[in-house]
Amino acid sequence: MERGFEYVIVGGGVAAGYAALEFTKRGVSHAQLCIISEEPVAPYERPTLSKKFLHPESPARLPSFHTCVGANEELLTPTWYEEHGIELVLGTRVESVDVGQKTLLTASGETIRYETLIIATGAKALKLEEFGVKGSEAENVCYLRDLADADRLVNVMQSCTGGNAVVIGGGYIAMECAASLVTNKISVTMVFPEAHCMPRLFTPKIASYYEDYYQSKGVKFIRGTILSSFEFDSNGKLLIYEMGVRYLRTWLL
Repeated sequence: MERGFEYVIVGGGVAAGYAALEFTKRGVSHAQLCIISEEPVAPYERPTLSKKFLHPESPARLPSFHTCVGANEELLTPTWYEEHGIELVLGTRVESVDVGQKTLLTASGETIRYETLIIATGAKALKLEEFGVKGSEAENVCYLRDLADADRLVNVMQSCTGGNAVVIGGGYIAMECAASLVTNKISVTMVFPEAHCMPRLFTPKIASYYEDYYQSKGVKFIRGTILSSFEFDSNGKLLIYEMGVRYLRTWLL
């Protein structure tokens, strides 16, 4: 099977949704634009996943945070794409691209031709194995990158009320996740190698203000520390070791 489009966007994240809106503003015709995404839903505001999506009360759920509500623009639901003649190919992985022939091949075996290709796949969550630590696929280890990750994290939080969590990292998303975990009545310890949280954005003084506030909510900080290894308990869940110190946690983020 083969079909073609003037424009093809590979990736269904925030950039794809905003690009689609811009294309329509510039008068793209029906059946000229195609968006291919490995995720099974239309583009959405990914930052919501570490914010309102994790809240225990009145959490955000689709379709309320499809793009482009983050910029106070239109809400681009699947119906919007259909009405504007934009083809959504969802739940589909692109296996290869032939830039010479201007074609790409999907995992389902379909060939799609294009005149202009836009790569908007974004970043990916780093797995702990990439740092030489094994065991990150255990049931009590969560990552946060896409909607499926967020759904899983919500399910884990709901089953662990009153439990404990370790957040690896001290950046923006880690801080937001820690706040959501506390809101869900889970005790949180944050572990990161830097001297203070969010070092790329915060001065030590600003970081101290935020860390003091988090600590007032019960969050513990272990700074200047890297994760060195995991150990499984008798139930197949993970214990965490860092710099030779053992921490028992019901699950780990």
